[in-house]
Amino acid sequence: MSIDRRTFIASVGGSAAFALMTPSEKADALEAQMQQRLNEASTQTSGKFPTVADIEAQIEKGPVRSGVGNIFVARRGNVQRLAPMPEKPSLVDFFKLRFMATSNHVLQSANRAMKNGMSEEITLACLLHDVVQELIKVDHGWWGAQLFEPYVPEKTAFAIRYHQALRFYSDPANGYEYPDMYRRIFGEDYKPEPYIEATYRMVRRHKWYLEPRMVTTNDLYAFDPQVHVELEQFLDVIGRRFKQPKEGLGFDGSPVAHMWRSLSRPDAPL
Repeated sequence: MSIDRRTFIASVGGSAAFALMTPSEKADALEAQMQQRLNEASTQTSGKFPTVADIEAQIEKGPVRSGVGNIFVARRGNVQRLAPMPEKPSLVDFFKLRFMATSNHVLQSANRAMKNGMSEEITLACLLHDVVQELIKVDHGWWGAQLFEPYVPEKTAFAIRYHQALRFYSDPANGYEYPDMYRRIFGEDYKPEPYIEATYRMVRRHKWYLEPRMVTTNDLYAFDPQVHVELEQFLDVIGRRFKQPKEGLGFDGSPVAHMWRSLSRPDAPL
């Protein structure tokens, strides 16, 4: 199986994070990516999507629940020691040192949004919309909006919060079709929970409906291995639209500071 070097480095968080990895960590990450590609290829070529019952049958077959954040789980083998964070960590520091499992996805999504001429609020939402999955995956739209709300424009937080509900509902007029990936993850007969349905109906009538809808439209469900996106492309947008606290994320006394500290120190026992 061939592995594109640029895609692989992007998948572990970019060149800075890759440089901090030990040879053993690099080998583990490479093995994990190859295994993931094999699993995806097997699912895609079978031509059959699992049912909700099939998905639920897998719950007791693994040591980790599906909703746990990426930073707390090893892709393969044991977790590895993380690089220390700076004394006053910035959003860029988190991208380089903690958002390793999600950064490639959101970078490509934000790159697509920028190429499609989206506003800076939407481009920033695309850049941030899934990184909270390093902490927790369940209801990640709401968790993500909470994580970023003190630091981003109101429309950006709105877009992050409600992209989760809108992604289950097609909107061909605005360029969004229900992705096959969700048929694999949730089951081909999956029906969104009532609170998701109610949220969708509310947002569909909201004056800012297009903000979270454009996050789903510019989201990527299959990466282009020929596209290599660096965070530096978005530093100007971050500088203009993200309110970086002078004390550092996690130490500014905000209502969500503990969430940033949890990302900084996931190995703390309590």
